[in-house]
Amino acid sequence: MRKRQVLKAVALVVTALTATQSIADGNTFKIGLILPMTGQQASTGRQIEAAAKLYMAQNGDTVAGKKIHLIIKDDTTIPDVSKRLAQELVVNDKVDVLAGFGITPSALATAPIATQSKTPMVVMAAATSSITQASPYIVRTSFTLAQAAVAMGDWAPKNGMKKVVTLVSDYGPGIDAEKYFVERLLFNGGQVAESLRVPMRNPDFAPFLQKVRDLKPDALFVFVPSGAGAAVMKQFLERGMDKAGIKLIGTGDVTDDDQLNDMGDGALHVVTSHHYSASHPSATNKKFVEAFQKANKGMRPNFMAVGGYDGMRVIYEALKASKGQGGGDALLAAMKGQIFESPRGPMFIDSQTRDIVQNIYLRKVQRQDGQLYNVEFDVIKDVKDPGKTK
Repeated sequence: MRKRQVLKAVALVVTALTATQSIADGNTFKIGLILPMTGQQASTGRQIEAAAKLYMAQNGDTVAGKKIHLIIKDDTTIPDVSKRLAQELVVNDKVDVLAGFGITPSALATAPIATQSKTPMVVMAAATSSITQASPYIVRTSFTLAQAAVAMGDWAPKNGMKKVVTLVSDYGPGIDAEKYFVERLLFNGGQVAESLRVPMRNPDFAPFLQKVRDLKPDALFVFVPSGAGAAVMKQFLERGMDKAGIKLIGTGDVTDDDQLNDMGDGALHVVTSHHYSASHPSATNKKFVEAFQKANKGMRPNFMAVGGYDGMRVIYEALKASKGQGGGDALLAAMKGQIFESPRGPMFIDSQTRDIVQNIYLRKVQRQDGQLYNVEFDVIKDVKDPGKTK
């Protein structure tokens, strides 16, 4: 009899604890942030984490009566790890939103988890066009390589760069960058001397750059993931390719704000096309850069940071709009169609594609106040992803 009473008492305690936990979980909104915090793309993880924490510091950690809880996981840039972490976050931690995703393979590996669990998945970094088509629950706040590459394919041949070699990392975004740049270059009367693809893992640019030098093009168009631009720039200059009259052009990854000052004067005058520069001259961006640097010991925000910052805004506003109620479908509906002024400029989430529409800027590396910046000199407004407009 006594044993039965003890068991009954234990059961009541467990029930009470479970109920308390349910109430606690009911008042908590969990965001699972999956990022490359170590490995080749560690700068991506560092920038997005810093931006997400800054947004929370500026906008509070309670929205629509829910306490925001950020759970950060390092996927070490390995897609299988991204998928496993997403599964654990959904099943064990019961996150309300998945976010982050430094590279395309990680985003694509995780997409089925988002679909099966009906969990909104905010892609803050990865940039292959097809990503949003991998799950109806994906929303993107970064950019697509096609957006940036088309702008450069228009600009280069009109500015004396008719014969071009392309050099891209051999995975989704690189293939997109190559494809859309080449299409526009040819359309504008240019020619492609050769298209070179560098392995994603353990890249060695030296033999490829030597080949470029031998081909003597007017320009070399480059895409490499965030963090690899400095290596390309160093080897480009070591081979004297600038002195041989070969111009270096590309998407903004190659003159990444996170590394630009360390590249030295050899980076001066390099022209790139991209959606964000730390020197973007808007009041919104000036406030963002100042707050980011103050919170992160002078670290300059790059395009990954703005993808993370805006991603948090999209999540916060969706939670407000759904009044803290409902599951993934309500949140997703509230994410679609959001229009706002970002540090990058005006942007919105296309309701049909769930992809970002934004300005793309042409920029030249210049020295300002003793530092190197990507200084904007032209803009193409409201660019949709060309990969979805055909």
